[in-house]
Amino acid sequence: MTIPTPNVPESPRTVLVTGGGRGIGRVIADRFEALGDKVAVLDLEPPEPHGHMLSVGADVSDPDSVNAAFDQVEAVLGPVEVLIANAGIIRDGLMIRMSDKDFGAVMRVNLGGAFYCARRAARGMLKLKRGRIVFTGSVVGLYGGNGQVNYSSSKAGLVGLARSITRELGSRHITANVVAPGFSQTKMPETLKPETQAQYLEALPAHYFGTVEDVAAAVEFLASPGAAYI
Repeated sequence: MTIPTPNVPESPRTVLVTGGGRGIGRVIADRFEALGDKVAVLDLEPPEPHGHMLSVGADVSDPDSVNAAFDQVEAVLGPVEVLIANAGIIRDGLMIRMSDKDFGAVMRVNLGGAFYCARRAARGMLKLKRGRIVFTGSVVGLYGGNGQVNYSSSKAGLVGLARSITRELGSRHITANVVAPGFSQTKMPETLKPETQAQYLEALPAHYFGTVEDVAAAVEFLASPGAAYI
């Protein structure tokens, strides 16, 4: 049996973070820039420039907008070698009352947007014969959530998307993985009662809420040479 030789990435790499204007996406983008990578952040509105990052505005639910954004990034920074598909929206509501509009919007952005970005990124990765795709999922994609039929379905879909991409592109040294954050200190709703927080904490193996830095660290590893077989 012949074991393929890993295609070692060049440094710096071109990293694109969707939904990179704030929250987890912003922290992830900052982390890759600190590593010395060339980073582009994409959001519905061009994010406020920070560091040396390229700021791009695009609607991930629109394939034409996605293609135009990638063209812009590639023209300035070169082919995208690391895609962090983090863009997402929430339109919570009980299923019996959920509108078609709210269900469709979440699926188009969270799942459709991830697909459009991954499909476009794969073009450059295939030419490079290497690449990393990391999707930001959620624990509710595995366990479900009250009032989150649309959101849970979109995040569950990312698992199938990543596994299928790996089947198709894994032999080209292109990996696809999903990070599924739970409650984090920055995402904890202000209205959550102390007793409810205590219940969540008791259910967590670590017995403390994670941080966005914890999520960013996992993303960094999955995009690293050390994760070439994951």
